[in-house]
Amino acid sequence: MDIAKSLYTAPQGLESLTEEPDLEIEIEDPESVSIGMGGMQITFESDDDSEKFDSNLAEFMDESELEQVGSEIVELVEADINSRKDWVEMFVKGLDVLGMKYEERTEPWNGACGVFSTILTEAAVRFQSEMIVETFPAAGPVKTEIIGAINKMKEEAAERVRADMNYQLTEAMPEYRPEHERMLFNLGLAGSAFKKVYFDPALGRQTSIYIPAEDVIIPYGSSGARTAERVTHVMRKTKNDIRKLQSAGFYRDVDLGEPVAIHTDVEKKKAEEQGYSLTDDDRYQVYEVQIDFEMPGYEDEDEIALPYIVSIDAGTGKILSIYRNYEEDDVVRLKRQHMVQYDYVPGFGAYGFGYIHLIGGYARAGTSLIRQLIDAGTLSNLPGGLKSRGLRVKGDDTPISPGEFRDVDVPSGSIKDNIMALPYKEPSQVLAMLLEKITEEGRRLGSIADMKISDMSANAPVGTTLAILERQLKTMSAVQARVHFSMKQEFKILKNIIRDYTPTEYEYDPESGDRKAKQEDYDMVEVIPVSDPNAATMAQRIMQYQAVIQLAQQAPQIYNLPQLHRQMIEVLGVKNADKLVPTKDDQKPRDPISENMAFLRGEPTKAFIYQDQDAHIQAHQSFMQDPSIAATIGQNPMAQQMQAAIMAHIAEHLAFKYRKDVEEQVGVPLPNPDSDLPEDVEVQLSRLVAQGSQQLMQKNSAQAQQQQNQQMQQDPLVQIQQAELQVKQADVQRKTQKDQSDAQIAMQKLQLEKQRIEAEIAREGKRIQSQELQAKARIESDVTMRQLEMMNRTKKGE
Repeated sequence: MDIAKSLYTAPQGLESLTEEPDLEIEIEDPESVSIGMGGMQITFESDDDSEKFDSNLAEFMDESELEQVGSEIVELVEADINSRKDWVEMFVKGLDVLGMKYEERTEPWNGACGVFSTILTEAAVRFQSEMIVETFPAAGPVKTEIIGAINKMKEEAAERVRADMNYQLTEAMPEYRPEHERMLFNLGLAGSAFKKVYFDPALGRQTSIYIPAEDVIIPYGSSGARTAERVTHVMRKTKNDIRKLQSAGFYRDVDLGEPVAIHTDVEKKKAEEQGYSLTDDDRYQVYEVQIDFEMPGYEDEDEIALPYIVSIDAGTGKILSIYRNYEEDDVVRLKRQHMVQYDYVPGFGAYGFGYIHLIGGYARAGTSLIRQLIDAGTLSNLPGGLKSRGLRVKGDDTPISPGEFRDVDVPSGSIKDNIMALPYKEPSQVLAMLLEKITEEGRRLGSIADMKISDMSANAPVGTTLAILERQLKTMSAVQARVHFSMKQEFKILKNIIRDYTPTEYEYDPESGDRKAKQEDYDMVEVIPVSDPNAATMAQRIMQYQAVIQLAQQAPQIYNLPQLHRQMIEVLGVKNADKLVPTKDDQKPRDPISENMAFLRGEPTKAFIYQDQDAHIQAHQSFMQDPSIAATIGQNPMAQQMQAAIMAHIAEHLAFKYRKDVEEQVGVPLPNPDSDLPEDVEVQLSRLVAQGSQQLMQKNSAQAQQQQNQQMQQDPLVQIQQAELQVKQADVQRKTQKDQSDAQIAMQKLQLEKQRIEAEIAREGKRIQSQELQAKARIESDVTMRQLEMMNRTKKGE
C-alpha cells in the first residue's frame, strides 16, 4: 500500500496538480504485463513455471481430478481392448502356424514331425521383399509434386525438396528403413501396422517408428486411427526412460513404484515364437492416449471435447502428462496427426485383414497334412510290430543301422515266423495331392502364386501379356495403392516437421537456388512416394512402357521419344538416366556456336525466350550454308536427322522472334507461353494479338516487297531486261513522237484540204449565184420583151 501511495499520491506543495496522472497498462506478451505512469514503467514478468499452451496440464490440475480423469480414460481403453478381442484371438491362432520355431512333439509318439506349412512365412517374406523394393529404392523413397502453376523457380524448389527429403530418410534418419521393413513384414501378417511420426527432442530431429498393431488400441467400430475419437499407444519404458522424461519435465515427477508385469496374449505368443521369456521384461507399460476429452478446468465454452494426449501408467493408473493436441492458432482446433495406419486389406472394423486372416486356415490345414505325410513316411521306413515273447536280440533293442547284422535267439521256427511288422502304408498320394491343392489355393488367395510362363506364347502381343500380368497382379496392385496412400500421409507429416523444426539453411549445397530458401521450398511443393500405385512390379511397368513404345513406332511424330526412353531406363533402375538420354528440358542456354557444335554431335538443343533470336537464326543459317559444313554433314549417315534437328531449332527461335514482334506491335508484354489464362483474359488477349499479327503481316509484306525489288535491281539479268525495256520504251516513244508528227502533218493537210474545199464551195456558190443572177436577168429581160411585144400587138390591133 505504501508503494501505491507513493506512486499515485501527488507530492506535497504542488497544489496546482489536482488530477491524478493517467495509468497505462500495456500487454504485448501474455507472459508479461507492463504498467506505465508518467515517465515510469513497471514490468511484471511471468514465472517460468506458469502455465503455457504447450505445458503439461497435469502439473496444474488437482490430484483428485487427475485420478478421476485417469480412471475414466483407463476404463475406455479397457473397453477398446475388449472390443477387438476376436481380432486378437484370430491373430494369436495365426501365430501358432507361423513356423518360426520348430515344435518338439510327443504325440502321437515322441519325436513325431513338428514342421509347419511355410505358406504364411513365404507370403509375408515375399510381400516384404517386393514392397520394400517398390517403396524404398536406393535413390530414396520420395518424389515431389508442384502445387499450382509450374515455373522454373518451382521446378528448382521441387528438386531441392526431393533431394533433401531423400537425404533425411536415407542418411539423417538411419532407423527409417529398418523400421519400414519391420512394418511391411508385420503388415502382411497382421493386416494392419502403424507408424508414429513426431519430433524427438532427444535426437534433435524428426523420427518415424513402427508400432505393431497389437500395441495400438482403437475402438473396433471406428474406421481407422485417423478419424477415431480415441487412439491408444501401448508403450513400454524402462525406469531410466521414465526418469529421463521426468527430469526433462515432460512427465510429472510421481512415484510409480516397481513395474507391474502386464502382457497380452499376442506378446506371449510372439515371445514363444521368437524363443525368449517375458519374465525378463521389467519395463513400465504406459498408455499414451490421443483422445477427444472434456478436461476439468479446461472445458470448451461450447462443451466440445477437445483433442489431448494423455499418458497414464497402466500399472498404477497415475497420469504422467496431459498435453493439448492441436495448434495454438487453430481456431477449429483440429487434432494433430501423429499416427499413420497401414492396411493390407480393409476389414470390418478399425483393423485390416492380413495373411493370418486370409490364408491362416490353409496354413493350418497344410501343416496337418505335411505332418501326416512325414509321419507316414517315418513309420513306413522304420516300422514297428510284434514279436514272439521268446525272441531275443543280442545287445539292445535299438533300430538296426544300414549294413548291420545282429545275432538273435529264436525259440522255434524261422525268424520271420516270430516277427510281424504292422501294415504301415506308404505316404498317401491322395494326401500329397490334397496338400498341393491347399497350398496352391492359399498361394493364389495370398497373391503369391508364380505365373506360369509356359502357358504364355513367346509371340504374344504386348497388350495381351500386359492384360495377363494385370489380372495376375490386380490384388497386389490394390495393396500397393493402399501402402502408397499411407506413405503419402506419413511423408506429409514428416515434411511439416522438417519445415518447422530444421534450420533455414540446407546441410549441403543444393544444385541450384539459394541455400536459405529451404522453408520456402517446402511451402511450394508436395511430397509423395516414388512408388507407382498403378503398377505393382517392375515387370508390369516394363510391359507398360513396351506397349507405349510399340504405339510410338506407328506414329513417332506425336511422341516425345527421348522422354519415353529415359523413363524406361529409370524403371529398369539404371542410374544417371539423364546423362544417358538427355532431353530438351535438361538443356541450359548456350551461345549459337555451342548449339552448332551440339548439332554436329547429335545432342539436343533448346531455344529460350530471352535470347537474341535474330542473331541465333543468322548464325544457324550461316552454319547450314557453309560449304565445308554442308559437305561434312552430307557424308554423315545421320545427315537427314541432323538437318531436321537444325531446322527444328531454327523454328523455335523463329517462334520466339514472332512472339517478340507481336509484342512490339501490341505495345504490351504477353503472358508466359503455355500459362493458364482466365477465359475473359484469353478472349481479350486473342483480340489484341489478332490486330497485332495483322499489322505485323502488313509490315512484313511491305518489307518483303521492298526487299524483293532491291534484289531484282541487283540481278544482271534483270538489269539487261531493264535496259532492253528502256530501249523498247525509247523506240515506242520515238514511234509515238513520229506518229504524233504524222498526225500533225495529216491534220495540217486536212486543214488545207478543208480550206480548199471551203474555197471551192465559196467559188462555186458565187458562180451559181452569178448564174442565177444571170438567169434571173435573162428571164426578167424576156418577160419585159414579151410584155413589149404584147403591147405592140395590142396597139397594132387597134
